[in-house]
Amino acid sequence: MRMNKRNLRHVLLSALVVLSLTLPSCSFTTWPRKLAGEVKEALTQARPETITVEKEVVVEQEVPIEVTRIVEVQKEVLVTPLPPPSTAGSQLDVETQILTEVYRKVNPSVVNVTNLARLELFAEEEVIPQGEGSGFMWDEQGHIVTNAHVVEGADEVQITLHDGLTLPAQVVGVDLDSDLAVVKIDPRGLELRSVELGDIDEVVVGQRAIAIGNPFGYEGTLTQGVVSAIGRTIPSLTAFNIPEAIQTDAAINPGNSGGPLLDSRGRLIGVNAQIESAVRANAGVGFALPVNIVRRVVPALIAEGHYDHAWLGISGQTFSPAWADALGFPEGARGAYVMYVEPGGPSDEAGLRAGDRQTDVLLGLDFGQPVYLEAGGDLIVAIEDRPVKTFDDLLVYLERYASPGDVVELTILHGNEQQQVIRVTLGNRSQRTR
Repeated sequence: MRMNKRNLRHVLLSALVVLSLTLPSCSFTTWPRKLAGEVKEALTQARPETITVEKEVVVEQEVPIEVTRIVEVQKEVLVTPLPPPSTAGSQLDVETQILTEVYRKVNPSVVNVTNLARLELFAEEEVIPQGEGSGFMWDEQGHIVTNAHVVEGADEVQITLHDGLTLPAQVVGVDLDSDLAVVKIDPRGLELRSVELGDIDEVVVGQRAIAIGNPFGYEGTLTQGVVSAIGRTIPSLTAFNIPEAIQTDAAINPGNSGGPLLDSRGRLIGVNAQIESAVRANAGVGFALPVNIVRRVVPALIAEGHYDHAWLGISGQTFSPAWADALGFPEGARGAYVMYVEPGGPSDEAGLRAGDRQTDVLLGLDFGQPVYLEAGGDLIVAIEDRPVKTFDDLLVYLERYASPGDVVELTILHGNEQQQVIRVTLGNRSQRTR
């Protein structure tokens, strides 16, 4: 059959439409132009007067625009970033792991200490509790460390281990000046675990502080907080103070006394001893005896039943620059001002002098009576070449490094005189008369 020009035109146009449907899998910029050129040439030869180039424009524009839109949408989907995974859960897990590990490690070493009194009731002797606190294992021989005030006045002492086993204990030694005591149970047949000791020099403000004890009789209670301050001075059970105490906001309540204060590795950094509160309950201010004092006192209590503290035989206060004119010292002077010297004590024998002339500087009231600063005393500025800036610096040196019988050198100022060094043979606090 012979094809005329009109039929040829229809066939070519149909072929163009079919081919255009396959363009998405091809190159979109080369083939449309080539096909359009060939169609144009064929149609022009068949019937040039009826062909326009508008068809070419339509073919080139519609296909690329539609496909380009699809590609752009796909790119947006592929490059959209995923949100980062939350780390809150993992952080919480780390915190939990620290606390549970410390508790697992130390709680078996923590005990309940009950202070018992013997009373005669209806012609029979009865043993009743008169106080309780906490303690912890010092060694595998059954020695337990607690506070002196926990066992003070006890006729008997009873220990309850972490598994509920109750045993009698004997008081081995007590030191009122450090508020420490050691009691002992029979270790036979028991698996005892001692507490690892830390180092007070590694303790910093802000680090985690963990207390385990028996507040209000609730055995095995763990509380946590932070070390709020270091280097605090707290009162002992005598006229002397305890230096380098740790302040913490970990909950410490009646019954926690004598229990361990721990770091995040479960090492002992202090022995919980006191709280500052108007209601005899935790108010966020608790104090622990520093581990460095525990290291020195406890072995002596086990070996000898007592501990001998080095003694200078003086009392005084940290020098204030406001006192400079009244006392005759340079304004920039720093040190411990001597206000009292024990007659016949170590410092008295070495020639140290206390104030003896009243000034008009009011220090405070004593039972309603004004107390004035007295001039004429010595200012201690160093001990054994260690600078003394506060009166507590003297206490720290004596508790950390000194023993009765040691000879120490004190660098002093007396009024406007030049510095001088005096040698003092330290005494024993048991010699004190005041």
